[in-house]
Amino acid sequence: MAARDRLIVGLDVPSIRDAESIVRTLGSNVLFYKIGYQLAFAGGLEFARDLAREGKKIFLDMKLLDIDNTVAKGVENIARMGVSMLTLHAYPKAMVAAVKAAEGSGLCLLGVTVLTSMDEKDLISAGYEYDPHTLVLRRAEQARIAGMGGVVCSAEEAKAVRKIVGPDMAIVTPGIRPAGADRGDQKRVMTPAEALKAGASHLVVARPIVQADDPLAAARAILSEMDAATAA
Repeated sequence: MAARDRLIVGLDVPSIRDAESIVRTLGSNVLFYKIGYQLAFAGGLEFARDLAREGKKIFLDMKLLDIDNTVAKGVENIARMGVSMLTLHAYPKAMVAAVKAAEGSGLCLLGVTVLTSMDEKDLISAGYEYDPHTLVLRRAEQARIAGMGGVVCSAEEAKAVRKIVGPDMAIVTPGIRPAGADRGDQKRVMTPAEALKAGASHLVVARPIVQADDPLAAARAILSEMDAATAA
């Protein structure tokens, strides 16, 4: 895939007006956009439908988790929206229910393994017995068995995850930071080139682009780095 098909720009902005401005600024340079909680609750779900109708690809980052029936019914409706990717937490029962609900739709379901803002101390505090790396690999295996389209993990785990899920499943990596960029609240990060070389299929980049003084220049720089990494 070309870099344009692999870069997902996170529309982590407070309003549809802000999102429209980013999309307009980036133009044809960017094909794929992420819509998460912040924008979803400000009209972002309808905006996602609009972008999909205009030919953009949408990564709907809802991180679903509920009883099986509720997850399934949610996935059925989301599959009708025309979005390309949907996240849910990588709990085995939820993934199995979601996969069954999405059958025949073309919707790529992604299991969120461990948030990139969490480290071992955070997991211990939350009651998990595993360190981040071990838990990521465990959930990646469960996602593969459930028939998911891919997983979301830190680029730090992408190489090990690729060995588990094989060549065909998507590995979507948030927490991507160009060299010298502020990490913000992310704790497990990599540069775009490092993430691709580690086995990531798609990179999610939000703040380094949408909060840049020149978002278009920032996006083009990242795309150039991605092209160089895949050509090497």
